[in-house]
Amino acid sequence: MPPLPDWLRQRSDDDLVALLRARPDLATPPPADTSVLATRAGVRSSVARACEDLDSFALSTLEALVLLDADTAPVTLDAVAELLGCDVTAARARRSLAALQALALAWGDEDAISVVPAAREVLPTFPAGLGRRADGLADAADVLAGLDEEERRLVDKLAGPSPIGRTKEAAEQVPLERATTPVQRLLARGLLLRRDAETVELPRQLALAVRGDRPMGPVEPEEPAPELADHGQSAVDAAGAGEALELLRHVESLLRAWDEDPPDVLRSGGVGVRDVRRTAKAVEIDENRLALLVELAVAANLVANSEDAEPQWLPTVQSDTWLASPPEQQWAALVAAWLDLPRLPGLIGARDEKDRLLGPLAEDLRRPLAPRDRRRVLDYLDELPSGHGARPDDVATVLAWRAPRRGGRLRDDLVRWTLREATTLGVVARDALTTAGRVLLADGAAEAARYLALPEPLDHVLVQADLTVVAPGRLEPDLAAEMKLVADVESAGSATVYRVAEHTVRRALDAGHTAEDLHALFRTRSRTPIPQSLTYLIDDVSRRHGLLRAGTAAAFLRCDDPVLLAEVQANPNVADLELRRIAPTVLVSPLPLADVVDGLRGAGFAPVAEGPDGNVLDLRADARRVRGRNRPAPPAATSAPGERQLTELVAQLRAGDRAGAARRGNAVSPERGRPSAEATLRLLRDAAQQRRSVWLGFVDTHGVRSQRVVRPVSVGGGVLQGVDTDSEEVGSFPLHRITSVAVVEE
Repeated sequence: MPPLPDWLRQRSDDDLVALLRARPDLATPPPADTSVLATRAGVRSSVARACEDLDSFALSTLEALVLLDADTAPVTLDAVAELLGCDVTAARARRSLAALQALALAWGDEDAISVVPAAREVLPTFPAGLGRRADGLADAADVLAGLDEEERRLVDKLAGPSPIGRTKEAAEQVPLERATTPVQRLLARGLLLRRDAETVELPRQLALAVRGDRPMGPVEPEEPAPELADHGQSAVDAAGAGEALELLRHVESLLRAWDEDPPDVLRSGGVGVRDVRRTAKAVEIDENRLALLVELAVAANLVANSEDAEPQWLPTVQSDTWLASPPEQQWAALVAAWLDLPRLPGLIGARDEKDRLLGPLAEDLRRPLAPRDRRRVLDYLDELPSGHGARPDDVATVLAWRAPRRGGRLRDDLVRWTLREATTLGVVARDALTTAGRVLLADGAAEAARYLALPEPLDHVLVQADLTVVAPGRLEPDLAAEMKLVADVESAGSATVYRVAEHTVRRALDAGHTAEDLHALFRTRSRTPIPQSLTYLIDDVSRRHGLLRAGTAAAFLRCDDPVLLAEVQANPNVADLELRRIAPTVLVSPLPLADVVDGLRGAGFAPVAEGPDGNVLDLRADARRVRGRNRPAPPAATSAPGERQLTELVAQLRAGDRAGAARRGNAVSPERGRPSAEATLRLLRDAAQQRRSVWLGFVDTHGVRSQRVVRPVSVGGGVLQGVDTDSEEVGSFPLHRITSVAVVEE
């Protein structure tokens, strides 16, 4: 059986390219020859990384090889298949072995298979739940048959997933004649191995006898097949579009809420529990959904830390652009941020190691590998037929079989969290990937937004007799803006219900609309007749609106009706405004204009603010904004070499092997780590005259060392011109980069 370096040299170039593609860490830095490659392939950390990509059956095959001690002596494929159990055919074991060989975790032919020694270190302490062999335990089947009921029950339990048992009876070795318990009797007969004062271990022979024709216990040779549900792609896309619109509405509500009442930034970062509850109530969603929206808003740079003396979470300048953008662009910004989000929002609500509650934006949510795991879940849904979905538990089962060593203790939770978040974003609907979701994985968020099946915006509403206005779908942006100004949202969903009230009409009038403007809005936009109650409400509020005119004196209050001004001045609820009459129709106050207007409105009057030109002045406070930060690029994965680079690397490996095998004759002795320039020139010129090949130790411009066999053509100007004997191409080798040189003996 050849060692791993020799076996790798026998592989084809395509095999080596495939190995380096599957295990890119082996190619960095480029190995000088196959011996270096083989050494790297057996390093524990590299073997552990390679095992992360093994499926459940390939891991079972590797465990079987370790149990057969293939890391110390070659074993046969028949022995591996037999250990894997009666459900595994030789052909299936052969395919699994081929997968291990492709990763250089195992090598050899079917009659002599070996594994890298580091495989034993990266696998569980007890592969397949089997313990050590016990000396002198020859016929385990007969021994098993002679056990009493209590002893057999104990042995059966330890023959399960773990051979380890905890018991205080292991503290003392009791002779068989004085043994009274099953543990004492089995220890006395050598049928349990004592590990320490409180631990016993079941010998491998007994466990194998209990398991019978399934020596490694339950083994899954094939990927689980989930039960798929066909919902139809159009229905999936429609449901996803509905979720997307709901998401955008809630994010907009979040931005409005934090614009008016921004939460403080905790000392440890994040948002406080009280602020989360308050905002969730304002946005009318549950706290779990709000937590995800907060993470998305910050990731998309719509919200940021103000980073001042008393930091708060505030909408950014970019949030105004986002609010003014079409829904498709809004969705693309959120989805792109989520897909590359290096955090786990699913952990929100859990507790850390110090039993502290994890809230939105907490630093403990950071997980650099989250984007990789998120894409892995979506990639599986992308494999399913169009319109077909699988339950989250089934998806978790399949992905656990494909890569059981990935994800750690949160492996299955990651799948469920990803599917829940993707459903909130409209990437997944009814447990199936939407068309926009498929495009997202292939071409990115901007392109995916074109496939978001949003309904066409409507240009009309339905006014009801009870002063509610029904929007039977998504409204055109200008109509939606008008409705938000003149009415409050009462309920939302596939249809949005607005309610018109006195304060909402006043809000529209304060913004500069006239009564005729509002009548025209409902008259031209409603598909139903305008009820008289709405007409009367608009006219009544308009008639009282603006009778009082407030301006800056610090502030003045004027009105064409002196009686109304007298009523205002006599009202005890406005005494704090310090109003003073300076003319029959004018009052002044030393307070700011906004305070005067708010005080009068609080007392039941309906003033409007007046600008220097006499027009209505909008006193709503300017929104406070922070610049925010540019969204950082997703952490770059370890850049894998391209096909051309891999092909060149394999060629260098072959050259290094041939150079290493070349017999070296006259050589130049190095001086201070580098050969003498004079001696190098002399040797190379002699070789060129005699047409003899030389062995070069060479460092390229990237600092990569390699070995070459070169046939010198000329030496001059500090450069060796020679024919590389591997590629038969003429190359240039600067003399200052040559680290060693020797004549090749023919």
